[in-house]
Amino acid sequence: MIDPVALRLGPLEIHWYGIILASAILFAAWLGTAETRRRGEDPEIGWTMLLWVTAGGVIGARLYHVVHQWDLYAADPALIPQVWNGGLGIPGAVAGGALVLWIYTRLHHLPTGRWFDIFVMAVPLGQAIGRLGNFVNQELYGPPTTLPWGIPIDAVHRVPEWANLGLYPVDATRFHPLFAYEAILSLVTLGLMLWISRRFAARLYDGDMLLIFIMCYGLVRSYLETFRVQNWLIAGIPTATWIGLGGFVLAGGFLWLRHARGWGTPGASMHKPEEIDAAAPASGGSPEVQAG
Repeated sequence: MIDPVALRLGPLEIHWYGIILASAILFAAWLGTAETRRRGEDPEIGWTMLLWVTAGGVIGARLYHVVHQWDLYAADPALIPQVWNGGLGIPGAVAGGALVLWIYTRLHHLPTGRWFDIFVMAVPLGQAIGRLGNFVNQELYGPPTTLPWGIPIDAVHRVPEWANLGLYPVDATRFHPLFAYEAILSLVTLGLMLWISRRFAARLYDGDMLLIFIMCYGLVRSYLETFRVQNWLIAGIPTATWIGLGGFVLAGGFLWLRHARGWGTPGASMHKPEEIDAAAPASGGSPEVQAG
């Protein structure tokens, strides 16, 4: 077991969870900066936006977790701001960050779809690194397993289903490391998105990578929910499954529809907005019409 506190300086405690989250943000920002340059945008704008998007993502992630575990936090509201103890929901992080990004780009007249694609390319990398914090805090694990990569969980971190130490002794019982499964699948998602964004760059519309990420994460999250207990349920089905499968269907449907109808400019990310605007009169119509 790893001590969740990395460093103690008198009354000040620096937690591994916070260090890992900060590292996840920095590595994701590095990838986002590279993607920003590749798409011909200003990295300084991206770094400014990152501060707001990160804040929105953390707030959204925490709210999602608090609602999920409302009985616990209603009994002791002082626990709500204690993010260092774990408890961040990825669906909430994506929703909160996306809302802030949408507001920011609209207020500053920036290409919303393109900036969504830039930020979302970095999300799987941040997820993969950030999930290591769940290992330190002994959370996000599945049922007992005899697989060689099963992990031990202290009695204090056990959910009621597996709290009986007579049936599930600490020294002998191992659990599915769901955080590791999600980290690995996030890296697979990242590889797929990097390949698609480069292989089909001339055919993609701004915003397509966001839709592809929603589809990928929807499948990943729906699969991982089959391992979990104490889920937040709606009509007997985990809420995250509703969100995941619903996101996959809606994002996939809209991705197909916008390409079938020509609702965008193919290869828009390969050109500056002024280049696209300048090409419109010469082609006899708007870029969106010509794209079809």
